[in-house]
Amino acid sequence: MSKREYYKRTVIFLLASLVIIAQALVFAYLWYNYYRELIYKPFWRRGNWVLVGLYALIDVMFSKLYGGLRVGYLKRIDVVYSLTLATICTNIVVYFQITLINRWFLSPTPLLLGTLVEFVIIVVWAFGSQYVYSRLYRARKLLVIYGDRKPDELIQKMNSRKDKYNVSGKVHVNEGERKIYRMMRDYEGVIIWDLPSQIRNRYLKYCFAHSIRCYVTPKISDVILNGTDRIHLFDTPLLMSRNMGLSAEQRFIKRAMDLVISSVAIVVFSPLMLLIALCVKVYDGGPVFYRQERLTFMGKTFMIYKFRSMCVDSEKNGARLASKHDSRITPVGKVLRNLHLDELPQLFNVFLGEMSLVGPRPERKVIMHEYQREIPEFYYRLKVKAGLTGYAQVYGKYNTTPYDKLKLDLFYIENYSLLLDIKLLFMTVKIFFQKEVSEGVDDDQKNALK
Repeated sequence: MSKREYYKRTVIFLLASLVIIAQALVFAYLWYNYYRELIYKPFWRRGNWVLVGLYALIDVMFSKLYGGLRVGYLKRIDVVYSLTLATICTNIVVYFQITLINRWFLSPTPLLLGTLVEFVIIVVWAFGSQYVYSRLYRARKLLVIYGDRKPDELIQKMNSRKDKYNVSGKVHVNEGERKIYRMMRDYEGVIIWDLPSQIRNRYLKYCFAHSIRCYVTPKISDVILNGTDRIHLFDTPLLMSRNMGLSAEQRFIKRAMDLVISSVAIVVFSPLMLLIALCVKVYDGGPVFYRQERLTFMGKTFMIYKFRSMCVDSEKNGARLASKHDSRITPVGKVLRNLHLDELPQLFNVFLGEMSLVGPRPERKVIMHEYQREIPEFYYRLKVKAGLTGYAQVYGKYNTTPYDKLKLDLFYIENYSLLLDIKLLFMTVKIFFQKEVSEGVDDDQKNALK
């Protein structure tokens, strides 16, 4: 391992520290030169330091949540977007913190101006840090080991990040282990692409023994094992998989959170929902809501509600997923879909207990059966309630393959916690303005399989 590679985490930490310190200094300037003087009982020296330190801590928390400090991992534009969102959240929290200290509202104008200055800092930092990182750490040259499934789609995805990956070789397992082991010497890492477990494990152990970086596409069984409990009662390690979905106490806490948040959200968003309903109705005079039967926990059916985004007779030729350039989507519907506002009526489904705020997205029964013919394990995702948002929505796209969506949903089910739900709710805010998340399948597809 080269020295540059060994110190990579240190370099990333130092780069991340620069932007956090710069933003904290902007806030310190605003605090000392404006807000501090307006408070009836100003802080002493240490109190001021604590407040600036607390600002930096909150900024770090939101920046890590949205991935804004992951230099070399996200694209520059994603880093700028993530850090800007984190800064806005931080400044909102800190403004209310200042309000509590003062016991009354102060003008937010200085903080708004400070946010603009911080945005400039973020842009300069994102481009500068990415330049430093790319100079120190070039893209890794990778070899794909594959079997029956061709890896062309994966190679195309990974090579779209030329700053990070250079997948320049591929070899079929039929070439034999000796030849493949020799080929590995010419690369900086390998990708084990969808091989049978017995074959995959031999390559995985070889990479571990020889300290070779290895990327593996997990199978369904791997995802299930990822959520197991470790048992150390004996001198033989045991992994226990409960396979029961959520426990009784987890369901109770999750339902309580759903009730509280959905009821508050319905009240807060009711003016917006009334405005959307008016726009949908005025455009073509058709119904405001779109109702459809979907599946939720243990295969139970319920009627999902959305704001209608397509023309009235959109499914006269049968049900199919929306495509990228779908002519059935109305101009109003296009805006609603891009901003995910067509999903707002599902807050009522959550309030009624038919859905949860977080969980796998509900599928139609007919499409579920189509998926199961190709992927028999697809029904595993029904071990929890369907959700308004979820792991697959945050980390996937609208046109992510059903197999990959299933694995993302199982990651959520097997690693569920209240903190994970809260994190996914915050992450949902991040994807609102990301177009690729709301794009449809290809124009000639009826579902995500074909």
